[in-house]
Amino acid sequence: MAIISHIMNKKALKILLISNNLWSLAEGMFGPLFALFANRLGGSILDITWAWAGYLIVRGLASIVAGKVSDRWISKESLMVTGFGLNALLTFGYLSVNSSWGLFIVESGLGLAAALALPTWSSLFAKYSGRTKNGWAWGLRAGLDDFVTAMGIVLGGLVVSLFNFTGLFVIMGTIQLCAAIYQAKILYYGKGTKSNKKIARRFRVAW
Repeated sequence: MAIISHIMNKKALKILLISNNLWSLAEGMFGPLFALFANRLGGSILDITWAWAGYLIVRGLASIVAGKVSDRWISKESLMVTGFGLNALLTFGYLSVNSSWGLFIVESGLGLAAALALPTWSSLFAKYSGRTKNGWAWGLRAGLDDFVTAMGIVLGGLVVSLFNFTGLFVIMGTIQLCAAIYQAKILYYGKGTKSNKKIARRFRVAW
């Protein structure tokens, strides 16, 4: 049983790391270009700061609620996958943003997505990394995250330089959607319902 548990934990960690790296790659593509995009919408410095503040406020409040919910009613795996999926959909939402208010709405939605995804991801990573080599696991996560984000920053700059923000958002959304679909495999390892596990088995076959 211990060997089986160890193998399952390693598979779960692999899913968490790969999906997080894909997320970080896509997020890095837009991070430094956010102010430039907002400026092209005609937004002022205050508009940019309000949009970013809205993201953090929603994320902060929703994180507290999501943490409570994940401990009592809905599995952390389900909330995390929902957050990743919502983030992908809202990234495509950038395609329809044409005003500062639109940007504020999308950023607030992304704050909700992050609240569902990030705390639960960290909790699950701690769970599946175990007590042995825990420092190595978190160091690997941090190192890969920085490296992949740096790649995303360079790639995002190239995409916008060669094409435009529309192309950037399509690529970002596609990457994040792939991350969410791949991450759904982790439902098999959690305490999810039987229906969730059936869905996860389908993803295992597809991927």
